[in-house]
Amino acid sequence: MSGFGRTRLIGIWLLGLAGCADMVVIDGTLVFQGGDSACIGSVAVPAAGLEPIDDVKLIELARGAPGEGKLCTGKAYQVQQALPVYRVWDSSRPASEFGSWWSFSPPAANLDAYREAEAICPEWSAPDRLSVCRLKPGARIAVGPGQSAQCADGSSYPPSAANQVFIPNDNAKGKLYVEGCAPAVPWPQ
Repeated sequence: MSGFGRTRLIGIWLLGLAGCADMVVIDGTLVFQGGDSACIGSVAVPAAGLEPIDDVKLIELARGAPGEGKLCTGKAYQVQQALPVYRVWDSSRPASEFGSWWSFSPPAANLDAYREAEAICPEWSAPDRLSVCRLKPGARIAVGPGQSAQCADGSSYPPSAANQVFIPNDNAKGKLYVEGCAPAVPWPQ
């Protein structure tokens, strides 16, 4: 067994000891299994511009347990060339313009369809602006289908096959992994 394979097995064993036996690595992907919410869909990325990497820590940051939103499962990539990404955000919270959750595709046409596709609870955001930027070459991102979300108002969203892009932006610390952003526009049109 290679050192990498041994490391993966040890990691899985440690997760089991920590009470997280429902997380496993399958073909280099950290996957949640069990509970009421099984992941649906698969990781889908553009044909070019991203190189798969092993970054379990990044995947752990991006992945959420059932009901938490985030990614249900995902893979890590290093950006090789600038790629467009889309973010719908809440203009009443200007700091959210460069948050962590983006997409490779333009958002759904209306708010309800967008919330359903991305599993976004009303208390998390009142999205009304769309930003389009490019990923910076060298950035590390995570991509995968969405996890289920349980909302404060009692509503919920099941896991989603729609892929989300987790970009570990931290605008407060001056760490942005997007560039060349067009001015934000009102959304939906």
